Amino acid sequence: MSPSGGRLEVPLLGNISPSLRVLSSRSSSWWGGVQMGPPDPILGVTEAFKRDTNPKKMNVGVGAYRDDQGKPFVLTSVRKAEAMIAAKQLDKEYLPIGGLGEFNKACAQLAFGENNEDLKSGRSVTVQSISGTGSLRIGASFLARFHGGPHDVYLPKPSWGNHTPIFRDAGMQLKAYRYYDPSTCGLDFKGAIEDISKMPEQSVILLHACAHNPTGVDPRPEQWKEISDVVKKRNLLVFFDMAYQGFASGDIDRDAWAVRYFIEKGHNILLSQSFAKNMGLYGERVGGFTVLCSDADEAKRVESQLKILIRPMYSNPPINGARIVTTILNTPDLRTLWLEEVHDMATRIIRMREHLVAGLKKEGSSHSWQHIVDQIGMFCFTGLKSEQVERLTKEFSVYMTKDGRISMAGVTSGNVGYLAQAIHAVTK
Repeated sequence: MSPSGGRLEVPLLGNISPSLRVLSSRSSSWWGGVQMGPPDPILGVTEAFKRDTNPKKMNVGVGAYRDDQGKPFVLTSVRKAEAMIAAKQLDKEYLPIGGLGEFNKACAQLAFGENNEDLKSGRSVTVQSISGTGSLRIGASFLARFHGGPHDVYLPKPSWGNHTPIFRDAGMQLKAYRYYDPSTCGLDFKGAIEDISKMPEQSVILLHACAHNPTGVDPRPEQWKEISDVVKKRNLLVFFDMAYQGFASGDIDRDAWAVRYFIEKGHNILLSQSFAKNMGLYGERVGGFTVLCSDADEAKRVESQLKILIRPMYSNPPINGARIVTTILNTPDLRTLWLEEVHDMATRIIRMREHLVAGLKKEGSSHSWQHIVDQIGMFCFTGLKSEQVERLTKEFSVYMTKDGRISMAGVTSGNVGYLAQAIHAVTK
């Protein structure tokens, strides 16, 4: 009704009613030009696996530990740490921007060694991160903003698939150096050294500290030493990604050997750490990022800038996973139990490698599968071609990424024989 009591007439625009005008205006979207993105290759494998009705189906694509029954595994040390934390009835207040101080100290000590002089000198800075991915992204953003040399990051070829978008999206330029030799399913050491020796000075080189993802191929100590020498001669900045400390060999000190050697030889490294694999804390998203600086004053300045980078990203990290890791590492009984458990997980994976090779020989395969046991860590680069991988999926319901990478954690005593049979069938 109008204020005067008469009926309020709504004017029409041409012959279009108000409701149709609204629909018309909404039909033009802000996001009409957004294209459908490609599916994640690993998540796509998992989805296809879920749809498969074959009772013998296997998912050896996902990079998460499974026990010998193929089930997700929560460490006893983690359960006990959670109980201790719950008993304290702690609050859920925000952590500082850089994370839990006790965690940062324990995280760095695990990587460097407890009595490391560089930690005691105060010339390193560690911030808590959102697992390894978050750590790498903090490092990439720090490099993009402050690295005075070329904004080129050299990745091993191949490398973990997420390395490329992490550094690219942070504003760094991606380059590659030879690493894996398909003809041997091993390390192309000669190619790697040749490529590293030609990198422009002050470039960034990314190195997998242990259990190289996706190949499972690691340099031997004497090869690490030569890599260190060449990197130093070229004056390259080393960025170590250590996502599997303890999970590769079962020995936390052995798996950190390359990191500690490079530090001993004077490399001021960047280091990314994750506790997803070695403590099974996948969903807790807990990791650390460390910068080794020239002195304590430089470390303080770097820390201040890392906090400035973190603040608009996610403000501060989550608290629960950091408390779990800190409790385990700082409680002697729990630490001992954890070391036993991480050794058992690594040993189970090594044993599955041996059983798979034995199974292939039993099937009558004439190929050499020695690389399966020579490689280390969660992943195995089988050497299977894409068409062979496709046959494995279609004929045997064995799901893996197209590059032939197998997650050995998905192999169990109950299915390793079937996997050997399937691989033999497509590689005769």
